[in-house]
Amino acid sequence: MNGFANIVLLMLFVSGVAGASDQAVIEIARATEDVPLQLDPTSEFWRASRPVYMENDKFGKIIPRYRTEVRTRWTKSNLYFLFVCPYEELHLKPAPNTQKETNELWNWDVAEVFVGSDFTNIKRYKEFELSPQGEWVDLEIDLSQPHHEDGWTWNSGFEVKARIDKGTHTWYGAMRIPLAAIDARPPVIGNTMRINLFRSQGPPSNQQAVTWQPPLNDSFHVPERFGLIRLVEKLAEKE
Repeated sequence: MNGFANIVLLMLFVSGVAGASDQAVIEIARATEDVPLQLDPTSEFWRASRPVYMENDKFGKIIPRYRTEVRTRWTKSNLYFLFVCPYEELHLKPAPNTQKETNELWNWDVAEVFVGSDFTNIKRYKEFELSPQGEWVDLEIDLSQPHHEDGWTWNSGFEVKARIDKGTHTWYGAMRIPLAAIDARPPVIGNTMRINLFRSQGPPSNQQAVTWQPPLNDSFHVPERFGLIRLVEKLAEKE
């Protein structure tokens, strides 16, 4: 019986390791200094990154017409994100206010980053959103609370920039997020955090969710489905 039990435990361990190794990882190349937010993916700053793509709906179906390029960098102080978002019809909030936080921005077209450094309680993480008009909101999420959306009163100090190219039906958005707002550790090479990336696109009658790691749920808030980001010095050459 002990031998059988040991075999079962070994199988569970191996399956757990395999599951962990299957988790998607974004490697983020270090930048030596902070720069103003840039929206050109061909700029020198963004060329040093490797894009990943949001191209799935919530349940994993590929939606190529909304394939969204995402680039990332890090410095000793900040995480940077760039979103290149093709669209068909934008759903924009009237009279946008880019000087103050916009609560419930998620009801409109947005790009979103969910990121957390707590691997013990994965229901705690931070949420960052920006709109094509440059509106923004950041939230401290705790899914154990009945109204986690109340976390919008938290303030990370992150910055955003955005523009809409109507000629190509593409909008561009960039974020600069203070690392201290999402991770208590000193930022060093090898640090890993949990992450997912999302977009909401179009009016309510024809809204499309676009995801990096599909939550397999109507809600984006499924931390069990997050991938990982890892801070690296520079990106390894692809084989």
